[in-house]
Amino acid sequence: MLNFNRCQHLKKITQKCFSSIHVKTDKHAQRFLSRTFALAELRKSWYSTHCLVGDKNIILMGPPGAGKTTVGRIIGQKLGCCVIDVDDDILEKTWNMSVSEKLQDVGNEQFLEEEGKAVLNFSASGSVISLTGSNPMHDASMWHLKKNGVIVYLDVPLLDLIHRLKLMKIDRIVGWNSGTSMKDLLKFRRQYYKKWYDARVFCESGASPEEVADKVLNAIKRYQDVDSETFISTRHVWPKHCEQKVSAKFFSEAVIEGLASDGGLFVPAKEFPELSCGEWQSLVGATYIERAQILLERCIHPADIPAARLGEMIETAYGENFACSKIAPVRHLSGNQFILELFHGPTGSFKDLSLQLMPHIFAYCIPPSCNYMILVATSGDTGSAVLNGFSRLNKNDKQRIAVVTFFPENGVSDFQKAQIIGSQRENGWAVGVESDFDFCQTAIKRIFNDSDFTGFLTVEYGTILSSANSINWGRLLPQVVYHASAYLDLVSQGFISFGSPVDVCIPTGNFGNILAAVYAKMMGIPIRKFICASNQNRVLTDFIKTGHYDLRERKLAQTFSPSIDILKSSNLERHLHLMANKDGQLMTELFNQLESQHHFQIEKVLVEKLQQDFVADWCSEGECLAAINSTYNTSGYILDPHTAVAKVVADRVQDKTCPVIVSSTAHYSKFAPAIMQALKIKEINETSSSQLYLLGSYNALPPLHEVLLERTKQQEKTEYQVCAADVNVLKNHVEKLIQNQFM
Repeated sequence: MLNFNRCQHLKKITQKCFSSIHVKTDKHAQRFLSRTFALAELRKSWYSTHCLVGDKNIILMGPPGAGKTTVGRIIGQKLGCCVIDVDDDILEKTWNMSVSEKLQDVGNEQFLEEEGKAVLNFSASGSVISLTGSNPMHDASMWHLKKNGVIVYLDVPLLDLIHRLKLMKIDRIVGWNSGTSMKDLLKFRRQYYKKWYDARVFCESGASPEEVADKVLNAIKRYQDVDSETFISTRHVWPKHCEQKVSAKFFSEAVIEGLASDGGLFVPAKEFPELSCGEWQSLVGATYIERAQILLERCIHPADIPAARLGEMIETAYGENFACSKIAPVRHLSGNQFILELFHGPTGSFKDLSLQLMPHIFAYCIPPSCNYMILVATSGDTGSAVLNGFSRLNKNDKQRIAVVTFFPENGVSDFQKAQIIGSQRENGWAVGVESDFDFCQTAIKRIFNDSDFTGFLTVEYGTILSSANSINWGRLLPQVVYHASAYLDLVSQGFISFGSPVDVCIPTGNFGNILAAVYAKMMGIPIRKFICASNQNRVLTDFIKTGHYDLRERKLAQTFSPSIDILKSSNLERHLHLMANKDGQLMTELFNQLESQHHFQIEKVLVEKLQQDFVADWCSEGECLAAINSTYNTSGYILDPHTAVAKVVADRVQDKTCPVIVSSTAHYSKFAPAIMQALKIKEINETSSSQLYLLGSYNALPPLHEVLLERTKQQEKTEYQVCAADVNVLKNHVEKLIQNQFM
């Protein structure tokens, strides 16, 4: 069973830390190991190749009208097991009266207590149990049920529920009174269902009970089959003989390790999960948080992060940290062009959409009592976003997780640099490197692959290295959500109907953002073309047009769009691996050649396959400034330089036969000098705050980013370290920071 393997893996990591710092296992670690092995035994006890249920119960939970009773009977017939309806078989037999009579007799609060008491006195095994809509509102009885079963949440569209309840002529529901609408009551109830479920069945509108029952059985199988969702390296070579074991990792391991030991990147061993058309349509009216929960639950096995815990992380990440309640809204710009605003997070860039969530995922996945140092390379926006995200962890997690971000000393905007330095906290530092982003990123990969150095850090300091760049799967995955959400918003706003194609145009340097859009398509979003927009550092554009990735005699240029001033695109490896049918041997050869000879050429069939989905072009500095100017003059909207690059390319290559969603990856406030130059504002040599106030006086869209404006006023920690472009020098910095943080 995989759960035993997972426990063994976590036990090894934990014991590795304990042995390295020469202490006995403390009570927290003992509790952790006891919990993980108990979980293994719990699942093992009801896993059977002959029976889906074993001695555990399948517990159906959901609001009134969700169809729990009908679905439960169908499942019972399919499995040949006992079916128990809490209303009919427990409550009414205990009370000798109907549930509605009891509710009318004792009132809401007393009803919940007596209902809970009746459930506490009940026990069963190997059965299908259909709960009442109010059972989840009583904690003690739910814990009692959960100990011996798997709780499946029937998540039915709200309008379907209201329609069913009208047909059923339901006139008494716990908590319903004359001053509360049924719609509001059902929304209120959701908070209780989210606390308890192990697996969610996302029901399409109009789905039959038989269809829902099949979904329940599939959800249980997935919950049970914890070996089914694993990750491999892009450089993994598949065994020739089936009896040879595949070296796969679980989601939690991929997140913890960041980079595969062979130098490759982790990718799912199987295809991305795909939602049906009906499931997508049920998400059209959902909030960003609700969409994120559904999509990420499909991509993260509950053995790695339980669904209820994942939901808490998502709500924490996106609940109060974003200036816009829609998190990533879509705005119509002009014609067939739409802007996906990804800059409403606390540091004003699209990186916040991942890095407000990823630290919580990372902290949950790592074993307690192990220290982790996160190494990050930034081309401008990742640095402040990762420092901000990890600074929001709770006190205990900040004591065991620290971050150091390496940025090109002269390769980011002045505002970005000040923001990175100002984002340093007790568990996060910034280090300027006298080179470019490509060196920073390559140096970090070399550090990870230096087993002598990483082993020394573990033995000497009890510290393990990991990453938070998009090379880490836990960083890349949340980006899929906003591409899917953007499409759903266009449907919700009536610009398109579901199923109509769209193009996406994304300013691209490291290929992570555009790759996340590819994954959104794999999940069912009908994206027609992926438009890769480059600045003068157009290595990706040239590659997409020719299949030749050539860094020879190519020097990195500093541009107005520094976050895509990148020549070595890490996430391209993931996409090539996907296109080449997961040929790890080919990836090893290509990227070893890139490292040694600074170029590689893919074969014609792969070039043609790439060009079926991708188009690309680049934008000059003059075109970038001109696009900012013309867009403001025609629509009153200010683009940041990266978004301007994307708009120039979209104008040039998109055929206007369908909408195009342009990713706006940063707020223009971070690039005030370039914006003022584009708008021909003469007072460029002002302080950052006065520049922003001056731009604010133009009353443009989007409005000034208030958090960024406040940042310019604050006199925060400005000290930081600068080091030479030498991997050994970076290693020394990492070791010293570990000494200061953990010793």
